[in-house]
Amino acid sequence: MTSLAQIPFDPALAPGAHNAVHACLRVQPDEKVTLITDHACLEIAAALAAALRDLGAQHQAFVLEDLAPRPLGDMPAPVLRDLETSRVSIFAVVAQQNELHSRMQMTDVVNRRRIRHAHMVNIEKRIMLEGMRADYAAVDALSLRILEITRPASIIRATTPAGTDMTATMNPDFKWLKTSGIISENTWGNLPGGEVWTTPGEVNGVFVVDGVVGDYLCAKYGDLAANPLTLRIRQNRLVEAHSANKALEDEFWRYTHTDENSDRVGEYAIGTNLGVRDVIGNILQDEKIPGVHIAFGNPYGDHTGAQWYSSTHIDVVGRRFSIWAEDRCIMRDGEFIL
Repeated sequence: MTSLAQIPFDPALAPGAHNAVHACLRVQPDEKVTLITDHACLEIAAALAAALRDLGAQHQAFVLEDLAPRPLGDMPAPVLRDLETSRVSIFAVVAQQNELHSRMQMTDVVNRRRIRHAHMVNIEKRIMLEGMRADYAAVDALSLRILEITRPASIIRATTPAGTDMTATMNPDFKWLKTSGIISENTWGNLPGGEVWTTPGEVNGVFVVDGVVGDYLCAKYGDLAANPLTLRIRQNRLVEAHSANKALEDEFWRYTHTDENSDRVGEYAIGTNLGVRDVIGNILQDEKIPGVHIAFGNPYGDHTGAQWYSSTHIDVVGRRFSIWAEDRCIMRDGEFIL
């Protein structure tokens, strides 16, 4: 079995790991932590484990390849059992195709046990040196200001120079949430953090994905600036997808038609991480860029109140947004103007 204490790591990873443990998760010395990683993220996990050791927090570390072959059909039972006894958890893993089900098994325990959970899927060194070094107090303050504007708004419009022109009509019965990097037991969050989000009532228009797409497709296709993916959405459903990259077009279309709700917009989000300035080709950080991103599939209804479900969830990110909440412009060309 792999011991993270034996894994050397670049000292430059330490500030981001410290931020994760202290600023984002606010781990206390008397709390137990479950740390889940894989071979691809061993160096980052070793830095996180060192931060936990320095704090004196009890933790159990799991390397997925020590427990089961990848891609995972199910989350290994020892991981799920350990989560049942923890107050905090960290998932630092590179996603593989068809593993979303296993991650949902994990987050089901997280939600039920109200665990403060840091979801660091596809974490990489550059993210530890950029997004994970953000001033999360400032990100949280900005997120709260955005929520003050978006929560009462019935309509939000977003445009980009690439051709996005999309209007979202909001459902007042669905909750807006803040995942600004300050993680609570009320909702687990991705790290790096920095977004406010909800399930929209209905989205209509065009979204030009000149940033990245999510899940395992992100690593496969990377930055889409040269070959954007143009999506047409009608009554909250994806009705067209076009790209000069026909492999991406086909694979994205098949992913978003896995089940009856895979083509349905389940998430509408505004990124608020002021430490992130441009796309790097990794959805974990790129979706936190100030601007709009949406996701097709699972609306995480346990959090938002949406009454439908999908077995899939895939984010799409663009660049240089202008955003209006009702008639108030809150972002112009990628810059907040609050």
